[in-house]
Amino acid sequence: MSATILVADDDRAIRTVLNQALARLGHDVRMTGSATTLWRWIADGDGDLVITDVIMPDENGLDLIPRIKKLRPDLRVIVMSAQNTLLTAVKATERGAFEYLPKPFDLRELISVVERALSAPASTPTDEAVDDEQLPLIGRSPAMQEIYRSIARLMGTDLSVLITGESGTGKELVARALHDFGKRRTGPFVAINMAAIPRELIESELFGHERGAFTGAAQRSAGRFEQAKGGTLFLDEIGDMPFEAQTRLLRVLQEGEYTSVGGRSPIRADSRIIAATHRDLSQLIRQGAFREDLFYRLNVAPIRIPPLRERTTDIPGLVRHFASQAAKEGLPAKVLDEAAMERLRRYRWPGNVRELENLVRRLAALYSQEVIGLDVIESELAAAPAALPVSTEAASDEGLGSAVERHINEYFVAHKGAMPAAGLYDRVLREIERPLIVATLVATRGNQIKAAHVLGLNRNTLRKKIRELDIPVVRGLK
Repeated sequence: MSATILVADDDRAIRTVLNQALARLGHDVRMTGSATTLWRWIADGDGDLVITDVIMPDENGLDLIPRIKKLRPDLRVIVMSAQNTLLTAVKATERGAFEYLPKPFDLRELISVVERALSAPASTPTDEAVDDEQLPLIGRSPAMQEIYRSIARLMGTDLSVLITGESGTGKELVARALHDFGKRRTGPFVAINMAAIPRELIESELFGHERGAFTGAAQRSAGRFEQAKGGTLFLDEIGDMPFEAQTRLLRVLQEGEYTSVGGRSPIRADSRIIAATHRDLSQLIRQGAFREDLFYRLNVAPIRIPPLRERTTDIPGLVRHFASQAAKEGLPAKVLDEAAMERLRRYRWPGNVRELENLVRRLAALYSQEVIGLDVIESELAAAPAALPVSTEAASDEGLGSAVERHINEYFVAHKGAMPAAGLYDRVLREIERPLIVATLVATRGNQIKAAHVLGLNRNTLRKKIRELDIPVVRGLK
C-alpha cells in the first residue's frame, strides 16, 4: 500500500538512503533537513507517516512530537537519533513516538518498522515527561540500545519482566529503570534477594505473617508484597527460590491475591513483578528445581543484560562515569590515557561492570597521579583474581544434575546391561568435587578459611584436597 512519508534529517546522506529504500517500496517520499518545513507539511495535512531525527538546526525533533500528536493524533512518528541514551528512548516513547531507532540504524529494521507503523493503530501518548536526570544506565553499544528500547516499550505496562545476565552486569539497575520510568514510578520499589533469605523465612518475607503464626512472631509483620503495594516488587536471584515458595508465588501471579503466614483473609496483590537471575532457568526446569509454569508467568517480557566483554565499546563511558562518581564522593579525579583504556577494552571482565567500578574507585583512592597509565592498569589486572580453569564436564554449561545423570547412563551402557562393577559413587564424586571447590575458592577470592567455612570442611582437609586435586591457588590471595 503506497503512502506519503515525510522524512526530516539534517544529514543529506541519510535522506538519500531513506528516499531510495522507501521509494523502491512504492512510497512517495518528501525530504527536508528542517524541523520548520516538516511542521509546515504536517500542519497542511500532508503525510501518512513521519520519520524524524532528534537534533536539527532549527528545533529538536522530540519537541515536535507533542505538537504533532495534538494536531494530528493519528499521524505516526518514527524517531531516529545519534544521541542514543536511555533518556532519548524514554522521551521518544513517552511523547508518543511509534518507535525509536538509534543511529546508525539497520535499513531492514527501519523498513520493517515503517510497515508496522503504516498498518498499526495509532498509540495514545502520555502527557507526563521524564525529567532530565542522571541516567541509571550507561552505554551506547548496540546491545545497550536494545535494552533502552525494551525499557521504553515496557514502561507503560504492568507486564512481568524476567531479567537475565551474569553477576555484576547491572540487573537491579535495569529493574529500577523499569520502575523509575514506568507508570508505577510514584509507588515504592521493593527488592528482595532470594539467595540471601533462609528457606524457612522466605514465605514470611514475601507474604508477611500474623501475630502468633510461629514461634517468635510477637506481632503482625507486613511482607514484601504488601510493602510494594502500588509499586514494583523486584525478586532478585529468583533461581534460588525454594520450590515450595515457588508454588505460592505462582498462585499469587495467577489469582492476584495471597494470604499472610497464619492469616485467613486474602490480600489483593497490587505490584508489578520484576524478577532477575544469573542462573539458567531452563536448565533448572529440566533438573526439577524450578517450576516451568512459574517461569512462563515471569518470562512475559524477557530482557537479557550482556556481559561487559560483549560491549567493550561502553568501557570508556563507564570509566568516566565511575570516576565522576568517585570525585563527587571526595576521591581525587582521575583520567586514563589511551593505552590504559585500550588495555581495559581487551580485558575479559569476569566480574563485569561491578568489577570495573571497583577498579576505578581503587585507582582514585590508591594512586597519586592524575593520569593513569598502562603500567598501573597492568599491575591492577595482574593482581585481580582470575577465573580458575575448570576442565571437568560437570562444571560445563550442561549443569550439575545433567552431568550426574550422564555419568550414570554412560556407566550402565559401558557394562552392556550386565551387573556393573562397583565404583560409580567415587567416579561421580571425583567429577563434582573439584569444580565445587574451585567455584567456592573463586567466590571467596581465594580465601581458604572462608572457602572451608562455606564448604563445611576443616581447613586442613580443604588444603589436602587442593593438593590432591591439583587446584591452583588464586594469585595474590591466601
